[in-house]
Amino acid sequence: MTMQARMKHPAFVLSEAMSAMQALGRATDNKGLSPAQLELVYLRASQINGCSVCVDMHARALKKYGESDERIFAVAAWRDTPFFTDAERAALALTEAATRLSDRADPIDDATWDEAARHYDEQAMAALLFAIGQINVWNRLNVAVRQVAGVWKG
Repeated sequence: MTMQARMKHPAFVLSEAMSAMQALGRATDNKGLSPAQLELVYLRASQINGCSVCVDMHARALKKYGESDERIFAVAAWRDTPFFTDAERAALALTEAATRLSDRADPIDDATWDEAARHYDEQAMAALLFAIGQINVWNRLNVAVRQVAGVWKG
């Protein structure tokens, strides 16, 4: 089956948007979350949103950061595996809640928020929230244009 995107990626059509997205990504660097923690967040949101490009990209990035196949494969079922720290679990729970906003009347309940805040200071929480928002934007763009997975191998 030959897959083809519907159009050139919007971030390449509007170069100013690409620059803004890259700047937003850089803003979360070195703010209390490791690159691997951010990649776990990116992978989980991308799984939820069905973004094949980002699932592929962020699983590959996790491998580059030395993550085991065991942990990468378990991200979709993180609650039911012993492979994640309490801080990673809190970040993944917040990622799920902030990605699935319409699933509940109170999508980010106090328990989810408080557990994340227990592990991350205000700067790290801000970075985490921006990272979650940004990956959701990338997911929506990629899914909308049917960006083909594997094209951006890195």
